[in-house]
Amino acid sequence: MDKYSSKELMEIEHKYGAHNYHPLEVVISRAKGVWVWDPEGKRYLDCLAAYSAVNQGHCHPKIIKALKDQADILTLTSRAFYNDKWPIFAEKLAKLTGKDMILPMNTGAEAVETAIKVMRKWGYEKKGVRKNKAEIIVMENNFHGRTSTIVGFSTDPVANTNYGPFAPGFKIVPFNNVKAVEKAVCPDTVGIMVEPIQGEAGVVVPDDGYLRGLREICDKNNMLLTFDEIQTGLCRTGKLFAFMHEGVEPDVIIMGKALGGGVFPVSGIAANRDIMDVFTPGTHGSTFGGNPLACACAIAALDVLIDENLAYNAETLGAYFRKQLIDMNSEKIEIIRGKGLLNAVVLKKEAGKARKYTTALKEKGILAKETHDWIIRFAPPLVIKREELDWAIERIREVFA
Repeated sequence: MDKYSSKELMEIEHKYGAHNYHPLEVVISRAKGVWVWDPEGKRYLDCLAAYSAVNQGHCHPKIIKALKDQADILTLTSRAFYNDKWPIFAEKLAKLTGKDMILPMNTGAEAVETAIKVMRKWGYEKKGVRKNKAEIIVMENNFHGRTSTIVGFSTDPVANTNYGPFAPGFKIVPFNNVKAVEKAVCPDTVGIMVEPIQGEAGVVVPDDGYLRGLREICDKNNMLLTFDEIQTGLCRTGKLFAFMHEGVEPDVIIMGKALGGGVFPVSGIAANRDIMDVFTPGTHGSTFGGNPLACACAIAALDVLIDENLAYNAETLGAYFRKQLIDMNSEKIEIIRGKGLLNAVVLKKEAGKARKYTTALKEKGILAKETHDWIIRFAPPLVIKREELDWAIERIREVFA
C-alpha cells in the first residue's frame, strides 16, 4: 500500500466515512505500550487508552502472541459446537469475578443488552412481576452504549435525538441519590443498572455509601443490582472492579473494553446460576460471542492484568497524578476528580471549551479527549511508568500555565 500522509488520510476519511465522530486531528499508525506514532513518525503519549479498552497497553506482547498463535489454529466455530478456548475463558473469568457463570458477547453495548434481558427474564420467571411490565431503574447522565434501546434511557440529547420511539421499562433518577432510587421502586421493578463511576459523564465519582445504599434497596425489594463495569472495571480505578472500593457485591457484572486487551472485541456478563439459568438454549446468543480467537485474547488479557499487578499501578499512580494536577493550582480548573487512572479535569466556563486544551495537548505530544465541552479525561494505559506520567504532567502544566 502507498504511504499516505496524515493530512491525506484525514481527507479520505472525511470524504468516505460517516461523520459520527469528531476526532482530534491526529492519525495513529503504530503503537506500543503507552506510546503511539503518526505516519510522519511523531510520537504521542496515549492518555485515553481507547476509553479503557487498552488498559494492558498497546500491542502487549503476551496478548499479541495469543492472538497470532490462535489465529493459525482456529478462529470461529459459532456456539453451535463446543470449542476448546471458551470453557477455559469462562472458568477463569468466573473465578475472577466470584460468580458462577459467564455469558460472552463481543461489544460493551451487547453485554448491556444481555444484562437488560437477564434482569427482565429473571423478573418474570423468578420474581413474578406482571407480564411485559418489568422496570429497570437507571441514572441520569448514564452512558451504557449506543443501541436504540440503550439510547432510549439516556438523558444526553446528542445520544438520543431523533432515534425514537424508545422501548419502555426504564425509570431514570438522579445519580448519587439513594432516596430518589427508593422513591422510584415499584412492585414491577426488577433491578437497578448503574455505572459505579460515570465515565462518559465526565468521571463522576459518587459519595461513599452510595453503592451500599443501592445494594440495601435491592435486598429489601428482591431486585437485581447490576454494575456496568465496562469502562471502570479490570483494574482501571485501582481495584479489579470499581464496586470493590465499597465492598459491595452486585448480582450482575457487565464487562467489555479491556476484556479483549485492546486487541479484539470481547464482552460479557457474570452472574450466579440462579440468575443465569433463566437463559435456556435458543433464548439468547451471538454468532461471534465466545469465539476461540476472542477467548484466547481475553485469557491473555486477564493474565496480564493480574500478573503485572495493574490495579496497584492504577491506584498509586492515579493518586500521584491527581495530586500533581491539584498542585498546579490552575485558575482555569474548576475541579479534578477520579479514582485510579480514570481522571477528569473540569474546566471553569470562562476558561473556554475543552477542545482548545485537548488540541494544545496534542501539539505537545499528549492525546486526551474532551467530553461534554468542559471536561478533559485523562486515562492512560495502566502499564504507564512514573517517569512517563511525569513527562505528561510537565506538558499538561505548560498547557494550563
